[in-house]
Amino acid sequence: MKVSGIILIAGNSSRYKKNYNKNFENLGNKKVFEYSIDAFNSNSQIDDIILVVKKEEFKIVQQIIDNKKIDKPLKIVVGGNSRNESVYNAINETNSDIVIIQDGARPLIKQSFINNCIESILYDNIYGVSTAVKSKDTIKLTDTNNIVLSSTNRNSSWIVQTPQCFNREVLINSYKNIKNFESITDDCAILEKNSYKVKLIAGDYTNIKITTPEDILIASAFIK
Repeated sequence: MKVSGIILIAGNSSRYKKNYNKNFENLGNKKVFEYSIDAFNSNSQIDDIILVVKKEEFKIVQQIIDNKKIDKPLKIVVGGNSRNESVYNAINETNSDIVIIQDGARPLIKQSFINNCIESILYDNIYGVSTAVKSKDTIKLTDTNNIVLSSTNRNSSWIVQTPQCFNREVLINSYKNIKNFESITDDCAILEKNSYKVKLIAGDYTNIKITTPEDILIASAFIK
């Protein structure tokens, strides 16, 4: 079974509020997204890497890649106008049996996350898997006026992370069946809307996503 690792860095970083891509922020001695490349590159189960970038950032990413020692084949793919379009572009650039999708803005990815996701696809008779952590807090669902509609059961509430892993054929066919992507924020939801079961496996509370500037300080502390 061939596995492709997909890393997404084509987002707009609108919540980062620094007028540049948060994936290019320095963290330790690397750019944020380099941690995901290094994690995939050192994992024996991953055969190749696909890096999804903005068209206008293609050259700067290529320069960073050219200065790294990467043992696996790496392809840079131009993303779309949304996360969903970027993923779809990437999965069309590979014929692998399995794709594992990672947010480049999650620099604290661990080898166990990668291995557990892939092994669950291989051995659990399931087509979609996501790393996730149990919610520490009660989550309220509201209407557009912030009026509470319901409260979730904390014992069964999870916060979804990446990496997420999929049978590629099932994922690409599920994408083709979706007409409206407006409410979809991760690839597991693509399978859910196509009536496939998705499994959550335990991640780690350190596996944060760089979203706002203070997240760099938190990630730096974890790395140290």
